[in-house]
Amino acid sequence: MDVPRNMNVHHLELFYYVAKHQGISAAVRHIPYGIQQPAVSGQMAALEANLGVRLFERTPFRLTAPGRKLFAQIEPFFAGLDGLEAQLRDADRPELRLGASELVLRLHIPTVTQRLRSRHPKLQLSLTPGYQVQFETWLREGIIDLAIVPLEASTQGRQSQLRLARVPLVLLVPKKSRWKNAAELWKQKKIDEPLVGLPAASSVTRSFLKDLRRRGVKWPQSVEAPSMEMVTGHVAAGVGLGVNLAIAEAIADPGVRVLPLEGFAPMEIGLRWTGVLTPLLRDAILELQRYTRETWPDWAIDDVLVEPKKAGRRKG
Repeated sequence: MDVPRNMNVHHLELFYYVAKHQGISAAVRHIPYGIQQPAVSGQMAALEANLGVRLFERTPFRLTAPGRKLFAQIEPFFAGLDGLEAQLRDADRPELRLGASELVLRLHIPTVTQRLRSRHPKLQLSLTPGYQVQFETWLREGIIDLAIVPLEASTQGRQSQLRLARVPLVLLVPKKSRWKNAAELWKQKKIDEPLVGLPAASSVTRSFLKDLRRRGVKWPQSVEAPSMEMVTGHVAAGVGLGVNLAIAEAIADPGVRVLPLEGFAPMEIGLRWTGVLTPLLRDAILELQRYTRETWPDWAIDDVLVEPKKAGRRKG
């Protein structure tokens, strides 16, 4: 609402209470600070004199046409003040929207969250499970602030990244499978057994198939599973052989054996974010890096956190 320069805002507030509670004496009982009835009466008279119109009849109380118009104009603002304080306090709470696989969110993020809350006690954390392609889209659209994803290529635009670990790929076979090592499989050049893996668009599957082609081996994927745990579960059920990351929690199953994939490129796992590196986002990245070093010291990558470059104007 635009208030004219010659209109006293305090007078408008008092008029709001007078109009809302249908009279000056009733308004005094509801105004949230101490003020006497004669003072309210005097300031209402000053407001009417300033505007050059009569805003309400005193006895019996009745708003005039100008009074009704003024009340309609100021009521939304003053009525909204009661909840504004709580809204401002909520807005002051730092928020972090993190995207990662369900396994990572369930097993590893609680420790990082506890550490972050020691420095950000009011932290509001939003956890979003999903898949690599989804995270890339959600980052671009501003739906999440930070994603834990496989890193294949350099970032584009305003995205930044930091590598956390190089995780080996492994081949999973049913417990009673005749295969004792992966090298035996590659001798066939064309493998007929069903291949179970993450979606074809995932970095893990693409990297695995790329290394197979270098060996001259053809092995079309038969089953796309949405999570690492589901890949392992399908192999344990005898659906086929599976490619997975060598993360213990994802591949631990009494129904499978784990075969190393020697000579296959490990998958780089890291963080991606878009835009400004806020103090909270910076702390979260450093805590995730610290947690990775503690949990997987043999796989951890000592990347240095670099501030995102600000977009500058083109010369010429």
